Amino acid sequence: MNQKQIKLLAAKTKDDEWWSSFVTAPIALVINYFVVDIKWVTPNRITFSSFIVAIASAVLIVSGGTNNFLLAAFLIHVSHVLDCMDGQMARYRQSFSRSGNFYDKATDQIQVALWFGSVGYAAYAQSQNELPVFLAMVGIAFYGLRGYIKYVTIYIETSDDDHYLEKLSADVSPLDYNTKAGFGFLAFLRWFVKEQKKILLFNEGVFVFMLSLGLIANQLLPLLWVFAISQAVIALTRVAQQGYQLEHNLQTLIKK
Repeated sequence: MNQKQIKLLAAKTKDDEWWSSFVTAPIALVINYFVVDIKWVTPNRITFSSFIVAIASAVLIVSGGTNNFLLAAFLIHVSHVLDCMDGQMARYRQSFSRSGNFYDKATDQIQVALWFGSVGYAAYAQSQNELPVFLAMVGIAFYGLRGYIKYVTIYIETSDDDHYLEKLSADVSPLDYNTKAGFGFLAFLRWFVKEQKKILLFNEGVFVFMLSLGLIANQLLPLLWVFAISQAVIALTRVAQQGYQLEHNLQTLIKK
């Protein structure tokens, strides 16, 4: 393994989401190997490209039809690979920017709303039933609540403790399975099995898998039920947890 490969591997975050961790992020690493040293290819331009591809996939979903759904499923993955690439490239180059970080997170939130909103519309167009639109709205609202809980908690904690953010950024090795357990097959297998529990977080990495599977199978309503219920359960559980921790002055853990 050469130095460039090692440096790129270190740019893959340990906290990658479920599908990102062992599918889209590794693909992003391979592509980054060939483009990361091209100066005009920048993290911000990759973020913008990811967002444009996400919009194109949403347009295809709204248009309906088997072929459009299949192409949309592919483009959703392309968008997510690009979304992984921008962060990897910024860490590799040590070229972090506040605006880049902001646009990356903002477009991620918008993409989820676009994807599930378009699925809700497509399911409505198929069935002429308003339920899919309602489920999409519920899922999007509760997914947004998850982020709102996180930032409200940070605001309250930093109001009381000026060093709270420093405590949150405890450094962990980006590739835990490599640095602690080695690079062998068994180490990889242990890491891979451990990663599977992240599917229960139902975050953007899981959405990419869910969306593509639902579109390929043309099972939009079941997809929306899973999305709405999972987001409501996780968001309301977080509300209860964070409220309890704040009320009893316990250390609050900020989750994705």
